[in-house]
Amino acid sequence: MTPERAEFLKSETLTALLVRAASLFPDKIALVADGHDYSFRDLDRLAARLANALRARGVMAGDRVSIYGPNSAHWIIAYHATLRLGACVNPVNVMLTPDELRHVLRDCGAVALFATYDRLESLRDDSTLASMRAVVALDSGSGPSIESFEAFFAEHGEACAPAKVDPDTLSTICYTSGTTGRPKGAMQSHRAVLMNAQLTALMHGRSSDDTVVTALPLPHVYGNVVMNSAFMTGMTFVLHTRFEEQVILDSIAKHHATVFDGVPAMYLRLLNHAGLDQADLASLRICTVGGQSMSASKMQQIEQRMGCPLIELWGMTETSGLGTTFSHYGPIQHGSIGVVMPYNEVKIVDSEDPKRELAADSIGELLIRGPIVMQGYFNNETATREAIDPDGWLHTGDIARKDSQGYITIVDRKKDMILTSGYNVYPAEIERVLAEHPQVEMCAVSSIPDEIKGELPKAYVVPKAGSAPDANELINFCRERLAAYKVPRAIEFVPDLPKTSSGKIMRLQLRLLKRENGSKS
Repeated sequence: MTPERAEFLKSETLTALLVRAASLFPDKIALVADGHDYSFRDLDRLAARLANALRARGVMAGDRVSIYGPNSAHWIIAYHATLRLGACVNPVNVMLTPDELRHVLRDCGAVALFATYDRLESLRDDSTLASMRAVVALDSGSGPSIESFEAFFAEHGEACAPAKVDPDTLSTICYTSGTTGRPKGAMQSHRAVLMNAQLTALMHGRSSDDTVVTALPLPHVYGNVVMNSAFMTGMTFVLHTRFEEQVILDSIAKHHATVFDGVPAMYLRLLNHAGLDQADLASLRICTVGGQSMSASKMQQIEQRMGCPLIELWGMTETSGLGTTFSHYGPIQHGSIGVVMPYNEVKIVDSEDPKRELAADSIGELLIRGPIVMQGYFNNETATREAIDPDGWLHTGDIARKDSQGYITIVDRKKDMILTSGYNVYPAEIERVLAEHPQVEMCAVSSIPDEIKGELPKAYVVPKAGSAPDANELINFCRERLAAYKVPRAIEFVPDLPKTSSGKIMRLQLRLLKRENGSKS
């Protein structure tokens, strides 16, 4: 390793990430997106020009710039141009409604906005945009007060020295998905975001020899850390706007991808896709999965049919990416989220008394502390105090257990717990059992009210293509494998499950699903 490369890998800020990558891998393909190939030099120059355009409009270090659009090369260029100035990037979930977007823009105080033209059109008459220094369409659209991406920086040069900032300077305000109320802006420092990318590369062995294919949304921390770890290590990053089974399989074969990163819903769709067994996946070195739990049997099927290890990970917006995973060279236990990332620490505490740390194999709330943890919630000291205790421990809201070797297993979300006749029932435990049934493609469990027991578990099931599972059969299947109080009292068959842009199932939306013919309640 050259001294320059070693120094790059030890860097603590994002401002010069593309500058340094371009100096080490100038002509190597950095990004494949939107039908184009971009070298590291290309990306660096485009980000520099866009940074100059933003500076000319008065965007300065510390200002907030929002990016609201699907995966694209322009999204990435806007992201790194903002960071180069020492400004703070606000990556916005594309699934947010215009009303939710207004809340985010106002809450973070954005001075500039990048979004697709159709989204900007829906906000044209909004007073939120009137005071902004720049409103730019990520695509080719333009109109009154809306500038097209290419035109915005067409006349600006490529000389733009990266701002020098402290590693603990705010780099990102990333809002939570908002599935439980108004989104909260997690404040991530340069150190936290970049260290997460560095540690992800370390744990998964990501290097300039790798090519990654993914459709993970860039505003989500999982997609973001995959992007930054790729550019930091000199990987080729093949980015898709959306997940389509055959397109992804063809992309892996075409680009000889060594890594695929996805969420459980993507892998479940691949398992059910007719073209999986015919796909050329020989180049794959590892696949990773995160965002939600996945049954061990399904993970084993993925490994068998895709021909490489499937590494599970766990993370949060509040941890700037991954919080735990497995080393690609170490042992892997399916069903576990691995061990805590280096330089960080975790503990399991009593859910009712968080001051009491629990012994190995006990079930309680997962807490994490270290440099990857957010600085707090923007403009929300109350929520920050609720999330991070005075000793710096982040309360994740996840119910977990840690064994004597340090392997962590998520039992469920604390807030998703169902209380039935005084017993705690965790939906993920039921979901893992249902996922083992050969006629179940996807499933999710929520609660229904009961006058006597308070709550009862109900399962929403997406049948595997070409199958017609029976509700009673699925209930009996669970009864053979779960304690009686955990068995779902109702099964509802649905064509799909409500998911966030990152593929997480939104349990709070399950009750809004229309019942399908043949469902049992």
